[in-house]
Order: sequence, then C-alpha cells, then structure tokens
Amino acid sequence: MISNYIEKLSIINYKNIDEKEFLFDHKINCFVGKNGVGKTNILDSIFHLCIGKSYFKLRNDQIINNEKDFMMIEGNFICDEKIENILCSIKRGSYKVLKRNNKIYKKLSNHLGLIPVVLISPYDTDLINDGSLERRKFIDSIISQKNKLYLKKLIDYNKIIQNRNKLLKNSNYNSKNNLELIDVYDEELIKLSKPIYDVRKLFIEEFEPYFIEKYNQISSGIESVTLSYKSDLSKKTMNEVLKESLKKDFILQYTSSGVHKDDLLFNIDDYSVKKFGSQGQQKSFIIALKLAQFEYLKEKTGSSPILLMDDIFDKLDFDRVKNIVKIVNVTSFGQLFISDTDEDRINKVLKSLNLSSKIFNL
Repeated sequence: MISNYIEKLSIINYKNIDEKEFLFDHKINCFVGKNGVGKTNILDSIFHLCIGKSYFKLRNDQIINNEKDFMMIEGNFICDEKIENILCSIKRGSYKVLKRNNKIYKKLSNHLGLIPVVLISPYDTDLINDGSLERRKFIDSIISQKNKLYLKKLIDYNKIIQNRNKLLKNSNYNSKNNLELIDVYDEELIKLSKPIYDVRKLFIEEFEPYFIEKYNQISSGIESVTLSYKSDLSKKTMNEVLKESLKKDFILQYTSSGVHKDDLLFNIDDYSVKKFGSQGQQKSFIIALKLAQFEYLKEKTGSSPILLMDDIFDKLDFDRVKNIVKIVNVTSFGQLFISDTDEDRINKVLKSLNLSSKIFNL
C-alpha cells in the first residue's frame, strides 16, 4: 500500500492567512483554536494542493487575502517514496498557475489523482440539503481520481451540454437549421452518456457496501441506510430521453434530461435523510460517506489518501465520536489532519488513538 504524506506547507495570502509555514513530522497533526483563526483554511490549502482547487465554491479573487495582489501555497509531498513539490499561485485579475516540480500544468485535470485526499467538513451537509449537482460532484470527484478516461468523457459531455443550451436559448423549435444542429449535438451526447451512466452505476454498486459498513460502525448498527442511483438512463436510452424532451427543452431553453441530471438518494430506515434525519444522523451519514470514500479510493488505487477532518466532532454524542475514533484507529491511513476548537476533546481523541501526533495551537 502506497502512503502519501505532506512534509512541509507554506502559505502566503491564502484567504485570511497572511503567511504561515508548517513542518509535519507526525502521523496525526491537529490544529486547535477559536473559530475564525484559519483552521479550515489550512486544511483547505492542503486539499487545494492535492486536487488543484479549493474545496469550497470560491472565485480566484476570493482566495487571495483581502487587498493583497497574489496568493501562493506550496507543499512538499512524499508519494510512493518520491518527492513531489506542488505549488499553486494566483495573481489578482489573472489565471491560476499550478506547478508540479517546477513544471506548469497545461490542464488542471492532469493533476487529479496524483495525491489522493479526502476532506470531511461541516459544510458537507450541502450533499444532503442542496440540489443534485452537489451529489453528482461527489460521485464524479471520487471516480475521477482513479479514472482519467471517465473524467475526459465527463468534460466533453458538459461542453456539449453548454453548447446545446446556448442554441436552445437563441433559437426556436420551428427552425430546420436549428434542429439539424441539435441533432449533431445529440449524436455526441448519445455516444458519451451511456459510458458515463455505466461507470456511475457500477461505482454506486461497489461503493454502497463501504458506506453501509462505515455507518453501522458509527451508529452501532441501530439504523439501516441505503444509497440509490437515480438516472433518466435507468429505463430509457439517451436517444429516447432527448427526443421526448426536445419540445420542452426549447420552451425551458436548456437541456432538461440526461446524465447531467443524475442524482443520489439518501435514506435512513427507508426515510429521506434530508426530510426526517436528525442533525446527528445527518452528520453521521456524511462522515460515513467520506470515510467510505477514503476506503474506496485506498483499495481501488492502492494508495492511501491524506485524510483531513475539519471540526467533525461538534454536535455528535460521545458514543458516535468514540466510534469514529475507533474507525480511524483501525484504518491504515497515510496521514491525518484534524481541526477543532476544543483542545481537551482533541487530547482525549489523540490519547485513544495512541499514535504519533502533534498539536498546532493557532
């Protein structure tokens, strides 16, 4: 099993952080401090270097600290016993630059999968409470870390959808030329959609057992959970889907059906987690999803992801916290980062883990 570590992290003008440098020579690294001191942003900077972008929905100018002109984050990683220097910089009003060992990436997507990472955040409740886009992103982000062909097909599919939507906004159903151009787009969508659907369907089938196991461990098996994949292609071909929705698409001025509308349904004891799950159940559900993501990536890639846990113990009862710590304790992970506002709670967690650790007080 390949392990991934970050040995050194340098941050300049990243969100609310002016300048910081960290050396990580322990398996577990904890950031402790009050809300607003930058704990989440430190974890996000590590995620950013691993994936090539922030975990959060931020524009480039929102990532640069206040009125500063630029930001830069840099990390020295050990991946499969090789040193990888990753540097990301943004100048205000310009594009992002991502470098690996001083060589600039032509495409940011080429970086994905080099350093597997999983971030568990309080903001992950968006997976439950927001629309289907967030859940598709969750599926796609996991698959894309191990399947570059899938990522390419997905990027191509989304570009065609954008072009098709532009045509739908600026045309009408009665134009022969427009219908002919729509047909050209539809032929490409038909080719791409089935492989995307097949990969997602197989992924859910493989992923659900990991998730159920993690949730049972967190909840001590007192509740049953399921994941269900919802897609227009589960009962029809993409050709049928596009033909049936064509008139509606012209009225709505966008492509209303297809794999870009796929969803993932979350249930506890046959009830919707969003509608009927308690705050603790929803948080347990999300943490189980992310720990399942960790295990899935580890087994499928043969590489242990870096695990980032941002303020996850708040609003959980002691038994669930204890169960999460047990899961982490028996999991073979490369490196673990934890943030929390409560140093006493962190000390109890670290004591139970009984592994090499260090606390950074911010």
